[in-house]
Amino acid sequence: MSLKASGITVAYCSGLLLRHSTPVLTGLSIALERGATVGLMGASGAGKSTLGRVLVGLERPQAGMVAYRGRALTEMNREERALFRQNVQMMFQDPTAALNPRKTIECSFEDVLRLLRVPRARRGEAMHDALSPVGLDEEVLPRLPSQLSGGQNQRIALARILLLDPEFIVLDEPTSALDVSVQAQILRLLKDIQEERGPGYLFISHDPEVVGFMADRSIVIQGGKIYEKE
Repeated sequence: MSLKASGITVAYCSGLLLRHSTPVLTGLSIALERGATVGLMGASGAGKSTLGRVLVGLERPQAGMVAYRGRALTEMNREERALFRQNVQMMFQDPTAALNPRKTIECSFEDVLRLLRVPRARRGEAMHDALSPVGLDEEVLPRLPSQLSGGQNQRIALARILLLDPEFIVLDEPTSALDVSVQAQILRLLKDIQEERGPGYLFISHDPEVVGFMADRSIVIQGGKIYEKE
C-alpha cells in the first residue's frame, strides 16, 4: 500500500489590489510506503509543512494529485474519503493543535471512538491499548492538556492517532518544541510503534541528526522542488 503525491504545485497569493502569486511547491512528487520513513528537510518557509498538509488532505494543491491505494483524493466517494481520513494522519509540532484545551483527555479520546463506532463497553479497553504503547496510563484521562507537560501532551496526541491505527503518519517537527531528553524518548517511541504496527512516516524536521536517526531515506525541498539527499 502506498500514499503518493504527483506533480504537486502550490502557490500563495498576496496583495489586495495587485495580486501576486508566490510559488511554494512546483511539480513535486513523493511516495510513502508502509513500514518505511522518508525524512524531509529544507529551510524555513521551503514548503515542508505545506507538503505534509497536502498529503493528508488538509490543503488542496493548485495542480497535481494525491493518491491513496491507487485512488486520487479528488475522485474518492464518501466511504473512500472516510477510510483515507482514518488511515492517513498528521502529528503536529504543537500537540495542543490536536487537543481541545477545554476537553479532558478522556473526552478527546471519546470523540475518536464515537467516530469509529466503538461500543461504549469497549472504549475503556481501547483507551488503555492506545495509552500503553506511549508509556502512559489511565491517570491522565481526567486531566486537561494544560495540566500535562509538553512531552505528555505529545504522547497523548500520538495515542489519539493510534486509536485510528493509521497506515501513514505525517510527523511535522514532532519533537522540536521538546527538551532534548524528551525528544529522544518520543523518537524511540515512534520507531517502536513503526516496528510493531508498520505505519509509513513522512518525518519533517530541520535537524539532520534527527532525520538521520529516523529516516530510511532523506530528501530536501529547495526552490519548491525535491532533491534526494546523499
